[in-house]
Amino acid sequence: MPRRREKMEGRAVGRALRLFRTRLPRLRAEPPQENPGEAVKEVDRAREQPLPNFAGGQHFFEYLLVVSLNKKRSGDDYEPTITYQFPKRENLLRGQQEEEERLLSAIPLFCFPDGSEWAPLTEYPRETFSFVLTNVDGSRKIGYCRRLLPAGRGPRLPKVYCIISCIGCFGLFSKILDEVEKRHQISMAVIYPFMQGLREAAFPAPGKTVTLKSFIPDSGTEFISLTRPLDSHLEHVDFSSLLHCLSIEQILQIFASAVLERRIIFLAEGLSTLSQCIHAAAALLYPFSWAHTYIPVVPESLLATVCCPTPFMVGVQMRFRQEVVDSPMEEVLLVNLCERTFLMSVGDEKDILPPKLQDEILYSLGQGINELKTSEQINEHVSGPFVQFFVKTVGHYASYIKREANGQGHFQERSFCKALTSKANRRFVKKFVKTQLFSLFIQEAEKSKIPPAGYFQQKILEYEEQKKQKKSRDKTVK
Repeated sequence: MPRRREKMEGRAVGRALRLFRTRLPRLRAEPPQENPGEAVKEVDRAREQPLPNFAGGQHFFEYLLVVSLNKKRSGDDYEPTITYQFPKRENLLRGQQEEEERLLSAIPLFCFPDGSEWAPLTEYPRETFSFVLTNVDGSRKIGYCRRLLPAGRGPRLPKVYCIISCIGCFGLFSKILDEVEKRHQISMAVIYPFMQGLREAAFPAPGKTVTLKSFIPDSGTEFISLTRPLDSHLEHVDFSSLLHCLSIEQILQIFASAVLERRIIFLAEGLSTLSQCIHAAAALLYPFSWAHTYIPVVPESLLATVCCPTPFMVGVQMRFRQEVVDSPMEEVLLVNLCERTFLMSVGDEKDILPPKLQDEILYSLGQGINELKTSEQINEHVSGPFVQFFVKTVGHYASYIKREANGQGHFQERSFCKALTSKANRRFVKKFVKTQLFSLFIQEAEKSKIPPAGYFQQKILEYEEQKKQKKSRDKTVK
């Protein structure tokens, strides 16, 4: 009996790994993977790429979809189905059509990850959440969702407005969904010209604004301004939910687990809370990008992914808590966002980071946190100490990339680690340099002849200048 169970679990893991190898759009039924080890290799071959930082000029979105619940032919259960699509794609090559069909077939599952047991409702609080799909080539698409109860009387089923884009800017798309919802109350026909105008507009550069002109019956012409945050490395995140659900000590332990690329599962009731918290946890890793399985809300049919032996960061609705707890898992941090507790942990989360730097993060996060008003202030306050942590541990990386005559760089790992004078920092960095997080980052640095002029580089230069000034002051005192 135990052997049979192990084989069944192995097959479940294999299926989940294969599904999330491309996460999605390959959701067609396939024979089960007999060998989970082979699936792991396939996942390793298809490492994801981080969400790119957009300079501006790209299209805002690829699709606007409406996903509704339709009753299945047999039984009383419902299944999510795309009932509206803008734009309709025509004149696609055969391969493009197949890829588009796979993408569109995957989306309904993520708009209604709760399962099929729905019933008509008279009240339903609207939810705003997102999901991430990864293509075969590693590129990512984001689904921005607004789930609500359609206008009307009597019991009815919720529907989802879903915008598919390759751009990570959650605050901006939340405002776009507000405009879609406002027009939805009038007529679907009013949504079309607004989305057409948005599709024809160029995505703004950081700090810039694009203004759309839109006509609404009985209201006249409106001008809608969409402003992109100046600090683009935080435009895809809102740390407020994470701070509301967890203590700063717990957030630090989640960060420590993520830095060593462990398995992290978030549990919460609401899709919005899950989505916002998992995005915030991943954003703490800046300037590094989570390069493994990443699913803000796992659909019920894919819960077997929590058995995967590879690193993952996933969100699961609280209704599936028991299934998750009963699943065979090793070295997982299971975070209950509703009760502010860890249901499972490895046990060493408080010992992963160097003690001095850990205390500095806790102190910085605790200073004046109750006085923050805007989401921009909160984001900067939370992100800053973690960025500073990476500045102090690996900010000297550029000095240890040796370049050939053709400009190709080679990272000098041993010298890089030895350069750290603190033994605690050195012990941590020796582990961190072996992660996929660091490997992907350093590979890009080896290709670039000069360090990228981004926020992280700016903080490195500021830190180096501070050290020079302190050294100069110390000499003067002596």
